[in-house]
Amino acid sequence: MVFLLIPTYNEEENIPKLALELAPYVARTDVRIILSDDGSRDRTRDVITTCFPMERTTILGDGINRGPGHAFAVGFEHILLQANDNDLVVTMEADRTSDITILPDMLAIAGLGYDLVLASVYAQGGGFQKTTVLRKLLSAAANFLFRSIFDLKVSTLSSFYRVYRVPALRKVKERWTGLISEPGFICMLELLLKLIRVEARVIEVPMILASGKRIGKSNMKLARTTLEYFRFLVRFRMNG
Repeated sequence: MVFLLIPTYNEEENIPKLALELAPYVARTDVRIILSDDGSRDRTRDVITTCFPMERTTILGDGINRGPGHAFAVGFEHILLQANDNDLVVTMEADRTSDITILPDMLAIAGLGYDLVLASVYAQGGGFQKTTVLRKLLSAAANFLFRSIFDLKVSTLSSFYRVYRVPALRKVKERWTGLISEPGFICMLELLLKLIRVEARVIEVPMILASGKRIGKSNMKLARTTLEYFRFLVRFRMNG
């Protein structure tokens, strides 16, 4: 089984196009779609019901905006209650910036035994489309800092677009009792570091981040996210 876990927040304009891009996978009987809504104030939940096959789609969320980390945590917990050790979990952005065309390769690589397959803008062949210089600089600086401090061998640390093998997720949950505790965008770095601590096999594949496909503005606030990185650094070094 393949579980598609996608956090949503005010994505009513992106959901229809996302559903079209995912149609070849959604049509497969071995795929389940989990949309974890983070308290959207628009018609995101209603649009989901018209764009995805509801017999294989689950919408999670209690209507309260807590951040993408909370949305991911709720989604992972829901999946682990029903998944078996042969299953895969795919996470991606709802705003269509994830390159769906590389998903077959990511799934195939996970099938070779890798616990985590990362879509990386920094891997050879990857890159950005239509993003600001400031965002590129902050992303590169944060990645360099954390790779240096934690001696990480991967280049992309916080991307949502990933494929996980279920046994590795269970190892993290057993050690820390929960997969994710950070509510903000830093949650993906948290989970990556935890997976590395349990000796997960990690590999990267190149991806072009298509920011120009997004309808509306990114939900990530640069100043707040930068501050989250430094706060997380202190907490994880002390408690990790």
